[in-house]
Amino acid sequence: MGKDPDESPLLRWFLRAFVSVRGRATVITVVTTGSVLALSTFLTVELLAYAGRSSARQHASATLQRVVYDITTGHGLAAVIPEPGEAPLIQIVEPGARILAASPDLEGEPPLNPAPPRMTDLLIGKTACRHFLPSCVQLVGLRVGGQRFPRTAVVYVADAVPESLTKPRLFLEAGTVALALLLLMSWWTWRTIGDAFRPVEEIRRQLAEITSAGLRKLGRRVAVPRTGGELQDLAITVNDALERLERATNRERRFVSEASHDLRNPIAGLHTRLEVALDEPDDYDWKPMVRGALRDAGRLNDIVNDLLELSRLDARSPAARHRVDLAALTRREIGVRPWRVPITTRLEDGVEVMGAPVRLSRVLGNLLNNAERHAETGIEVVVMRDGDDAVLEVRDDGSGIPEDARERVFERFARLAESQRRDPAGTGLGLPIAREIARIHGGDLHAADSPRGARLVMRLPLAPPPGTESPGTEPPGSQSSGSESPGSQSSGTESS
Repeated sequence: MGKDPDESPLLRWFLRAFVSVRGRATVITVVTTGSVLALSTFLTVELLAYAGRSSARQHASATLQRVVYDITTGHGLAAVIPEPGEAPLIQIVEPGARILAASPDLEGEPPLNPAPPRMTDLLIGKTACRHFLPSCVQLVGLRVGGQRFPRTAVVYVADAVPESLTKPRLFLEAGTVALALLLLMSWWTWRTIGDAFRPVEEIRRQLAEITSAGLRKLGRRVAVPRTGGELQDLAITVNDALERLERATNRERRFVSEASHDLRNPIAGLHTRLEVALDEPDDYDWKPMVRGALRDAGRLNDIVNDLLELSRLDARSPAARHRVDLAALTRREIGVRPWRVPITTRLEDGVEVMGAPVRLSRVLGNLLNNAERHAETGIEVVVMRDGDDAVLEVRDDGSGIPEDARERVFERFARLAESQRRDPAGTGLGLPIAREIARIHGGDLHAADSPRGARLVMRLPLAPPPGTESPGTEPPGSQSSGSESPGSQSSGTESS
């Protein structure tokens, strides 16, 4: 997607992760899946822990039955007590907490059941957690009597739950598995939705390339994904819109070009007749009116020429490329005619670019005309190298360009109040034409900071060393053709 330059990387990441369609779908999936996994994990742990307790209690009950049977059939107490370290634990307790026999691991320890059973309790089953035991155990007990146990002792058997079925272990294992499943589901959702939106991103990228290239790539179309449904319909609709835009642009371009061509001849004829009329030796009363008509015809001719030039620039017609020395071009352009104010130069020789001399002359002429219109006492032209760029600067000591209007002066037909006051006949197309030519040559033109007056800076890529360039024509879309001579600059330039 397009990026807002005012957005911080952190905010952009947040919006992408939680606000975008892809992010919201992933968050919803994570929350839903996480809730289900948390509940499933809790129930699974409880079920497995209960199964572990039941298994330990059943094992203790089976041991209790065997012990009681052995005691009642005449076996000695020593015969029923297991060896040290063996499970389960056995303890025989008389009333008063008197221990008759116990497993070696319980020697010297108090009864496993801290609460003495009531006389009515024949069978005991509970979970016992004693401080001298490493873990809680499942405790079962049975009351026995007879001649050997006149005081009715209680036989206790305790068995520990397997460590793998204890709750802490189960929660750790089940939680790890649930977290892994949640991460896998999150990644899978993010990737799946991303794959689903990839055709949209591709359409957006191609459309951005077409629109950023201006009129040069209106003939391109976005790729139509063979996915069926809405995405394919979207691509088809975008291509239809591009096709209609291309047709409308071509019609507008043809109209401007044809109208400009058709108007040039009658305007030229009118201009010639008015000049011939003014050459009459007698001083007639109608001559001032003819002079005004001649000025209007000249202005109309400038507008037509500028419109025709813009039409050619928009069409990106191929043109021959040559090595152009900007210093020599500047000297030649300054010597074309006398200027209203002095022009000083700081020219670095050998600063060469590849381009059309006619176009570059027009750029310089437009910049000089603009500077002459607004300068108070002088103009300065600078040509120099800056890294891999050739730099051409034209400075004047006029009122300058307000910072908030530095881009507006490059809009077509845009004229600031100062410019309208100094040159009411201007067309407002000089600087837009100059910037368009600079961009066609792979560079740019902008208004820069200056302590006084306007400072217009053009940057172009330096020409490669002699012998390494491939002479020929510029490819379509990188250079436009021109028919005017170097001295035929537009008078309709614009500035502050």
